Amino acid sequence: MKLSVLLEGLEVLKTTADPEQEITGVSYDSRATAPGDLFVAITGYETDGHRYIPAAVQKGASVVLCERAPEGDTPYVQVLSTRQALAAVSANWFGRPADHMTMIGVTGTNGKTTITYLLKTVLEKTLGAKVGLIGTIQNMIGSEVIETARTTPESYELQKLFRQMYDAGCTHVVMEVSSHALVLHRADEIGFSVGIFTNLTEDHLDFHKTMEAYCQAKAMLFTRCQTGVINLDDSWAGRITKGATCRLLTYSASKNSADLVAKNIRLHPNRIEMEVVTGNEISRAELGIPGGFTVYNALAVIGAGLALGVPLARITAALREAKGVKGRVEVVPTPGKDYTVLIDYSHTPDSLKNVLETVRGFCRGRVIAVFGCGGDRDPFKRPVMGKIAGDMADLSVVTSDNPRTEDPNAIIAQIVGGMADVRHKYVVIENRVEAIRWAMDHAKKDDVIVLCGKGHETYQEINHVKHHLDEREVVAEYLETGK
Repeated sequence: MKLSVLLEGLEVLKTTADPEQEITGVSYDSRATAPGDLFVAITGYETDGHRYIPAAVQKGASVVLCERAPEGDTPYVQVLSTRQALAAVSANWFGRPADHMTMIGVTGTNGKTTITYLLKTVLEKTLGAKVGLIGTIQNMIGSEVIETARTTPESYELQKLFRQMYDAGCTHVVMEVSSHALVLHRADEIGFSVGIFTNLTEDHLDFHKTMEAYCQAKAMLFTRCQTGVINLDDSWAGRITKGATCRLLTYSASKNSADLVAKNIRLHPNRIEMEVVTGNEISRAELGIPGGFTVYNALAVIGAGLALGVPLARITAALREAKGVKGRVEVVPTPGKDYTVLIDYSHTPDSLKNVLETVRGFCRGRVIAVFGCGGDRDPFKRPVMGKIAGDMADLSVVTSDNPRTEDPNAIIAQIVGGMADVRHKYVVIENRVEAIRWAMDHAKKDDVIVLCGKGHETYQEINHVKHHLDEREVVAEYLETGK
């Protein structure tokens, strides 16, 4: 591809490169650079790609895309932001595949994963569409599963994935759009037909520093989509929509002023039921995932379907056939036991509160919460989550959860710092496997043990190493061996 074609849409500050030069690849990691590549020197938070320009040139990079002119006579293209440039170059390199598919983005603190899976099911059942999915658990091209390392991949990998999806016949893509992805330009160059806002609660403040900045990051999606589907019941909804440039479709479980309203909500241990009203239409909806938050997830999916022109009755019929998502209020088999074990990806204050409220609604015995907080992440939520668990669970087992490079006992100390005046008992067991076994040892008839925080994850990350840890296996081994 000619350099001039690769740079289409970019504002170039200065260049010494021949625009007619043929480029044979794009790279932003000097270790992966090949002869003939355009090397993009990304200015990062942990390192600066400009430092690796000599290494990339030694590997054969023929042109460098940079913010600061490199030393020597290497041909270069200078731009204001190489992160923005990488997104544009990547889209051009792969033929702008997102332009040829219907793109739906979901942003917010909680609910993104469940909503993307439910929406994928609805689009497949109502439109017969082949749907690509990008998210926290995994990426999917139709039914093909592709492992993922982060919620929203870097822009080059993202555009490559779109190309694979388009070539495989996908007509729609549903994707989680993280706040990091929006701020770091990973989600640039994507024209979203629909953007969904779920909610905003404390998370990622290690990166964004303030809730206001976190909100502003999420709000960026609604300057890049045709229709925004907004949770009107969330306290941040007004700020999310303030700068929106798209058409808005709001949903609510309490406000009749919303475009889409849930009425006569009935929560059951294994499902939710409700009537959904929009304009002069009403339809009965049922979804086999328990919890009040499921009402909002269902409304978000219905709103997106309506925005895409799918009739209400067809959407609700498809939802009745939809299944739950791995690691989201997932029931773990416990044959022969008279208590229940659930796994849930509740790693924020709001998600922890939501899952414990849900379980409290149907539990006939005690609610036992096994939880911790991740290392190298927002430390401010740790005492908050301790307080929530100590007040809402009858018994809390405070343990470790991906300590990464931090001391797990120091993290636990911060959690326990919020439990000074909680209503219920708690114990501290740093080893997560031992904590799960202790909870099962002490469970009684009709108790519900909620293993919070890991959800779909099957590892414990310590000092940059991911050690295998699947809580389903821990439970199964305990039941088999008694220890």
